[in-house]
Amino acid sequence: MESKKVILSGIQPSGTPTLGSYLGALRNWAALSVEFECFYMIVDMHAITARQIPAELRKVQYEQVALLIACGINPEDNTLFIQSHVPEHAQLAWVLNCYTMFGELSRMTQFKDKSAKNADNINAGLFTYPALQAADILLYQADYVPVGADQKQHVELTRDIAVRFNGIYGDVFKLPEPYIPEVGARIMDLQTPTRKMSKSEIADGGCVLMLDTPEEIMRSFKRAVTDSETVIKFDPKKKPGISNMIQIYSVCTGKEIVCIENEFAGKGYGDFKPVVGEAVVELLRPIREETHKLLADKAYIESVFKNGADKASYTASKTLRKVYKKIGFIEKPR
Repeated sequence: MESKKVILSGIQPSGTPTLGSYLGALRNWAALSVEFECFYMIVDMHAITARQIPAELRKVQYEQVALLIACGINPEDNTLFIQSHVPEHAQLAWVLNCYTMFGELSRMTQFKDKSAKNADNINAGLFTYPALQAADILLYQADYVPVGADQKQHVELTRDIAVRFNGIYGDVFKLPEPYIPEVGARIMDLQTPTRKMSKSEIADGGCVLMLDTPEEIMRSFKRAVTDSETVIKFDPKKKPGISNMIQIYSVCTGKEIVCIENEFAGKGYGDFKPVVGEAVVELLRPIREETHKLLADKAYIESVFKNGADKASYTASKTLRKVYKKIGFIEKPR
């Protein structure tokens, strides 16, 4: 029997994920285990490139493990773990730092964006974290990495690093491909619909979080920016606000965009906004309730990420041993 292809992805423990993260990524993760062997991790090592409050960082990691399970990611069918619990990530990252060019890291757009937002903390980790990200992927010989279109650059750099290493030492790493869902891959901010919905922009009120209450969700949609017209028509260039909400409603309900336009023909934004809000409330309600239920059982959450780390380490250690041997490191005697 042919083995399943491998998918790997990570989620930052920098707060509750947004509606955009759910519709564009997390919602699809649960279904992938049918076809793929899936490794999903909480990337706490990446998170510390920005200053974190330790107690909050720990709290969010528990919350995100619970949230992923509530999203349908069964720990029995997927490897769900915390990045720092698998030391091979840091070990391979250092090796790959030595095979990653300064110019390649300088061109990474996320480094430029994050440096602009954290001008008082432009640290080395912020610059070199793409090498850690490459290690995350290559440790598990991943075939695919689910990413948004704006993250393709990181997968391309990972491939470049792997090609360089393989060119020197032979066939060590598998070359990963980006796995980009066609629908709902890019949900925009409700207040500034020309930019992607992001936790970093939560202060402006345009971001819906997965654990928001129904009242908070409805308030966000009622305040959403639209345009001076009242026609409910999908036109991302001329009508980004209403187009974003049409896409959200389409992904939440499974309705085609043209059907939504016909359904609301002759109606105004005041009719449409609360309908979209209600669709989001009902979509997220069971996830929020299940997350809170799981968080009440701390021992279970800990058993999930312990077992996940053990399973991840088994695969990661095989890759690291091969890399160490190729570059000339001596294996520690058993």
